[in-house]
Amino acid sequence: MRATVDQAPVAISITDLKANILYVNAAFSEITGYAPQECIGRNESMLSDRRTPPEVYQELWGCITRQQPWRGRLLNRHRDGRRYLADLTVAPMLNDAGETTHFIGMHRDVTEEYLLQQQVRQQTLFLETVVASIPVSAVLIDENGRIVLDNLMYKALASDLKVEEPALLFLKLLREESGEAWSDFWHREKAFRNLELRFDPGGGRPSRWFSCAGQWFRHEEGSVDGFFSGSEKGYLLLTVDDITQQKKQQEQYRLRGLQALMAEEEKLESLKETLFAAIHQIQGPLNLIGAAKNILDRRGDDAGNVALRDLLQQVIAAGEASICTLEKCIPHTDNNAFKPVNLNQVLHDAITLLTERLLASGIVVEWVPTPVLPSLKGSENRLRSLFKQLIENAIDAMAHSRQRELRIHTWTRDQLIHITIEDTGPGIPAGLRTQVFEPFFTTKASLGRQHVGMGLAVAHEIVNQHNGLIRIDPDYDGGCRIHMQFEIRQTQPERPAKVSHG
Repeated sequence: MRATVDQAPVAISITDLKANILYVNAAFSEITGYAPQECIGRNESMLSDRRTPPEVYQELWGCITRQQPWRGRLLNRHRDGRRYLADLTVAPMLNDAGETTHFIGMHRDVTEEYLLQQQVRQQTLFLETVVASIPVSAVLIDENGRIVLDNLMYKALASDLKVEEPALLFLKLLREESGEAWSDFWHREKAFRNLELRFDPGGGRPSRWFSCAGQWFRHEEGSVDGFFSGSEKGYLLLTVDDITQQKKQQEQYRLRGLQALMAEEEKLESLKETLFAAIHQIQGPLNLIGAAKNILDRRGDDAGNVALRDLLQQVIAAGEASICTLEKCIPHTDNNAFKPVNLNQVLHDAITLLTERLLASGIVVEWVPTPVLPSLKGSENRLRSLFKQLIENAIDAMAHSRQRELRIHTWTRDQLIHITIEDTGPGIPAGLRTQVFEPFFTTKASLGRQHVGMGLAVAHEIVNQHNGLIRIDPDYDGGCRIHMQFEIRQTQPERPAKVSHG
């Protein structure tokens, strides 16, 4: 037993009841620097350093005098004068009568361990200080998508947006907006910056814009799993800068340009509508003439019929030539302009462009966009024209309504983007809900304005062009509700269908 204690790797000393040293092992001499003959007979206090608070010693003596072991840390002094941190356990030794006869002390030099812990703590504190001092919202996310650390600005952002963890929402948006590029950012740990996101909180609150940047780094894991093989973990430092004010200024300039662009596009649409109407007006009589010629052809080669048939054929040829000339004059949509489009933004544009008319008509607008809406690949200008046309139809429909409310909602479900535009007008009779999407059909004659009935036909064309569906909700009886849906994961958009004029 004595040999075992002598060779133990931990410093062991045995003292009398006044802490005078009676025995030390080899490890004690190695750790303290005192040879056995230098310390036996002396008090354990020879190792004490005045930097250890007296309260620690009071607690130690209180425990061992009650025959209870004590475990703690003391700042000791080595024989050469340097200080070291001792992890100490002191226990009473009892005789057969249960009386304390000696004390046994065991301690280890844990200075290096403590310094490493302090270094880790300082590094963590430094990182927290750096993150806290970043003048934008910052959050540290591990490779499993868990939030490890954030700063006060991030907490303020979460409170402002009324979202528990905005970072996870932004990551979802970034993944959807970046598409395949996100795989490089996340799985290959590539840095990114200046990725802009739009957030629509709804509830009458204005849209917000944020610029996101991300920087990856790897840190050695501190768990026991990596004790033998080593283990590193990836972390993403995500910073989110609120650029709403800059965007508002840009938005003012953009809307001015947009108004000019929409005015030009409306002229083109008006020209297209006029040309389609002219073709329609020519095609109708031309079809009757063609039918008359077919009747004469079946009657035979009567001399009078031959001259009349020749004349009718000339009229048909002239009419078809006129239609061909008019068709060549119809402006065509450029399909090369398809790009990712945020439908919340486009709908907001349409509402903003019609604000004056909505106010003048006394219409209350309920705009409820979903905060996170994936992009749709399409023509921003055509989609804006679509929504503007539908909102204008709603304004016209409510011209004589006592209650004038316009409600616009967006949401996603089953890999589809859904949009509804509903008004409190008289609605569209069930028998006309399909017919209204046909060219040159209109229900607006009673409003005292001239309409040729191409609005919903063009709207139907634009929706089809974007691989979508548009219908009038048969279950809505408070006016008219237009329901549109578009695929989130789109293939190449279709070419615009030519509106029939036959």
